[in-house]
Amino acid sequence: MKLSEKVVVVTGGSRGIGFAIAKLFSENGAKVVITSQDSQRLEKASSEIPNSFGIVADIRKKEQVKNVIDKAIEKFGKLDILVNNAGIFPKIKRLHEIDEDEWNEVLDVNLTGQFRFTKEAIPYLQKTSGSIINISSDAGLKAYQGFNADAYSASKAALIVLTKCWALEYAKDKIRVNCICPGVVDTDMTKPFMKTEKDIEFMNNEHPIGRIGQPVEVGNAALYFASDESSWTTGAVLTVDGGESIK
Repeated sequence: MKLSEKVVVVTGGSRGIGFAIAKLFSENGAKVVITSQDSQRLEKASSEIPNSFGIVADIRKKEQVKNVIDKAIEKFGKLDILVNNAGIFPKIKRLHEIDEDEWNEVLDVNLTGQFRFTKEAIPYLQKTSGSIINISSDAGLKAYQGFNADAYSASKAALIVLTKCWALEYAKDKIRVNCICPGVVDTDMTKPFMKTEKDIEFMNNEHPIGRIGQPVEVGNAALYFASDESSWTTGAVLTVDGGESIK
């Protein structure tokens, strides 16, 4: 069991990539805390993941973020791994069409929210020589023609750079910080873009390997970063994208 007795917080762990990560970590021996704003979805997800419990939290509220970390420590006594997974995807719009409130919301959730959780977790990760795994995106690595989601791309690019900053900043504390950049993965977030067979075919063909990804495939990468097998790996940015980013 690669993560035996490790304590993990997975933000946005009630569905999609976050759920897959939480479930895989649990199956490998971890005790898992998952977060979501949706209490019903959180309850359902927790019931399907052994050795887990859910805490309703809005990543935009620092008091609620602090409560998640406090509750995890209260229940398990320590924190070994933080997975910054929670995020939102805006409506596709060109820059001049984006409302400033829309822009700010995306950055608040996808970037400042990751800062909030990391800030609260660091004092406990320092005690365990822990690990942080940031879930970014291929959209943070390069521009895609016709992909008009500037705030999303900006937030994901910034998270990649923050991964490297935090890896250097906390290396002396033996905290490892790594990042995963998925391509298009089969989740609730991407379903609106694959309503027809033509849409599905287009998305599959965007990836040189010939298909979109599955959440567990990102989960496997996260499991590597969380485990001792990656004990000499920090500041890494791993694309899990069927070759999309190298086109």
